[in-house]
Amino acid sequence: MVVSDFFCIFASDITRAMKLKFTIQFNTAWGESVHVVIGYHSQDGSSRQQNLTMQTEDGQQWTLETAALVSRHHPLSYIEYYYQVEREEGEVLRREWALVPRRYYFDESKDYVFPDQWRDRPLAYHLYSDAYHTSMHTRRGEEVEAARVPLFRRTVLFRVSAPQLQEGQAVAVCGSHPSIGSWNTSRYLPMHYVGNGEWLLSVDAMGWLMPVEYKYVVIDAESHALVAWEEGDNRVITDELTDGEVLVLYHDALRLCEQSWRLAGVSIPVFSLRSEHSYGVGDFGDLRRMVDWAKATGMGIIQLLPVNDTSTNHHWGDSCPYNIVSFFALHPHYIDLEAAGTLRSKQKMTQYLRRRQELNALPYSDYEAVDRVKSEYLHELFAEQGKKVLESKDFKAFVEANKDWLTAYAKLRNGDNEKLADALHFIFYEQFLLHQQLKAAADYARENGVVLKGDLPIGVHPDGMEMRLHPELFHANTQAGAIPDSHWRQGANWGFPTYHWDEPLYQMQRLRLRRLSQYFDALRIDHVLGYFRIWEIPAEAVDGVLGHFSPSLPLTVDEIEYFGLPFRKELYTRPFINDRIIDRLFGIHAAYVRDNYLVRKAYNLYDLKEQYSTQRQVAEAFSGRRDENSLWIRDGLMRLVANVLFVEDPRQAEMYHPRVGAMQEPVFEALTSEEKDAYLRLYNNYYYQRHSFYWGQQALKRLPAIMGDSRMLFCAEDLGMLPDCVEPVLDQLRILTLEIQQMPKQQGFEYAHLEANPVRSVCTISTHDMAPLRQWWQEQPERRQRYYVTMLQKEGRAPEQLPAHLAEEIIARHLYCPSMLCILQLQDWLSMDSELRSKNSQQERINTPSDPYNRWQYRMHVTIEQLIAAERFNRKLKTMIQRSRR
Repeated sequence: MVVSDFFCIFASDITRAMKLKFTIQFNTAWGESVHVVIGYHSQDGSSRQQNLTMQTEDGQQWTLETAALVSRHHPLSYIEYYYQVEREEGEVLRREWALVPRRYYFDESKDYVFPDQWRDRPLAYHLYSDAYHTSMHTRRGEEVEAARVPLFRRTVLFRVSAPQLQEGQAVAVCGSHPSIGSWNTSRYLPMHYVGNGEWLLSVDAMGWLMPVEYKYVVIDAESHALVAWEEGDNRVITDELTDGEVLVLYHDALRLCEQSWRLAGVSIPVFSLRSEHSYGVGDFGDLRRMVDWAKATGMGIIQLLPVNDTSTNHHWGDSCPYNIVSFFALHPHYIDLEAAGTLRSKQKMTQYLRRRQELNALPYSDYEAVDRVKSEYLHELFAEQGKKVLESKDFKAFVEANKDWLTAYAKLRNGDNEKLADALHFIFYEQFLLHQQLKAAADYARENGVVLKGDLPIGVHPDGMEMRLHPELFHANTQAGAIPDSHWRQGANWGFPTYHWDEPLYQMQRLRLRRLSQYFDALRIDHVLGYFRIWEIPAEAVDGVLGHFSPSLPLTVDEIEYFGLPFRKELYTRPFINDRIIDRLFGIHAAYVRDNYLVRKAYNLYDLKEQYSTQRQVAEAFSGRRDENSLWIRDGLMRLVANVLFVEDPRQAEMYHPRVGAMQEPVFEALTSEEKDAYLRLYNNYYYQRHSFYWGQQALKRLPAIMGDSRMLFCAEDLGMLPDCVEPVLDQLRILTLEIQQMPKQQGFEYAHLEANPVRSVCTISTHDMAPLRQWWQEQPERRQRYYVTMLQKEGRAPEQLPAHLAEEIIARHLYCPSMLCILQLQDWLSMDSELRSKNSQQERINTPSDPYNRWQYRMHVTIEQLIAAERFNRKLKTMIQRSRR
């Protein structure tokens, strides 16, 4: 028994030990046990917790009988408990869903019997989300009340979850015994609402002869008329009660289909917003204005890219919103300067307004220019108003609530110069304004029934705040990236350190979600595959070809040889270089490369010189050299470094990963035909068969630990080649998938069928990493024609430029698909209006993933004010959304 320090009970203080009896069905594996974790909450606010191991004889039926010790000095108010599965050493493998807690008022004169069922996230989990409550204008964040109900000599306590009820409806019990109506619909017993979709009723069970059958019914709360019986078989009570017992029946949720919940929305980064009030970049004031347009068109959700700070050197490289320097800090560019305040000097204000006009005249957002203008304005404003703000109660409360990260972040921004107190205070002031403005926009969106959907980046900058403050959460000698594939032969190196997955990281991520939930009711999980496994690249590598999956199951020497490949470590794990390869890669530069970069060995083989033995060393040696010959030699040396068959695991000696794509490298040609066949067998086993179950178990541990009891609606970015384990895990955790028609998840198809989209999904036409609809249509003539004939079922030749009426048809098909959410980029929404849409579709793309120097500069070409004024377009949009029942 683990007892907290909050509450100690001494033998002389005990008045009576009440019995608590728990029973649950759960299949466990060898070495696993089911535990019940009980929290005792006293009337004076103190609490204690017990973690008790349940008993079993068959590994399926688990029972526990324990005593609740009641203190004279600390009388209990209520108890709360949940179940979890642990290994013998105490590692928690699985914990049941506890957003809606098992919480009950405690009467010290009674014994309580809990015949329970394990609770996973319910199928209708979205009904508990803040996104649902915001869109339906119902109460957010309700807690379950430990309601005090009448208890009898023998009591049955009915409890049921019914989040699907409509306004004005209630739940009642009707059953076979006369005390619960004798199946007479006019004699049902109405239940009491205790919060968060939960209903409770206590019934005197004296004289009941078991079994007793019952069902829940839905009634009209005002007229008390019967609305519907729940579906399925009758529920049955078989447990015999004794005097003084309370039997708590809390099993399946109300078995009644919920009304479908469907939203349409727009996806746009904050930096892409444009209004007459902003300074060359979208801001949180523009976000509030965007809510007005969403409401006018019947949209229920606005999806954003990450709003975290990315500032490192204040140049274009900082424009990527996923290269964040802090889990918590917001980007200074998004401050609404008008809302922040006006400078006293009219002359200075005139100058800034002129600079604003120049910035807004640009067709794109100039990151560097915006950074200069906003920084200068805020520093001047801080000099005038900062002291007053710093002395305000709201500011002090903000600093106190965020002290765990705010000071460290300010020091990072200030170059660790602690002497400049004013500089630190300025950064506090800046973050305070950002928080206030984003919170105001979020509150305004909620008041208007519009959901704000945020974005959770997978990584953090290697010089970011968390890396400095909590280095134990990361593997500093590795980098996260994307595995090479047919599109990106070298893969991608994102430069983020990989995570050390353990409880401290889970705690940090839960804090991160708690802060985000202040602003967002839904959240996109960037690169959800990273929670199953990540492509981990050594720090000394530049591209992704020398990476490996992490976590993974690397091969032992015995396993490699089991596939028929005799293992030769020197040959297979070090770059294989001979004269033929040198001539092939370097051509006219072969002799120069031999003399300057290689060391000759026996048997006409070579090694790279020590100073060129890694990709990072090669890149540094050729830094700044952009002539054709230098690039030729550099790229050839990079390829030589990666010319291996196996990559040794960095944490497990004598364990190896097949190098991705090694079959296309010269070293593969050095193998005999038998060795090639053996290598292909082990390669296919490693990449396509070996890990699926293992990765699924990792995600089932990580994602629930991070999500915790958050009420945000979680949506995955699950694109690309997915292991078989991804779909069932996301389904089990009730996380929405992402469905794109031109990126089908079923192999063998060029396009997905929209009508086959899962209900629990987000459908879209394009993402920020893709060409918007009109640009894709123009750049992909062959695919365009096949789409025109097969998906749109048109005859003849597809038009070269996408006409507005065809764009409207494509959008309508997406609106009518089964997906719960239909969120399209603003560029795609506007494509169906020939007057509103941009004249240059080539300027509408936000990011090109294959371009490491991409500038994230897209800005909507019309202002939000012009959008709101486009009444004809808005009416059409609203009609389309309403007709699709979104």
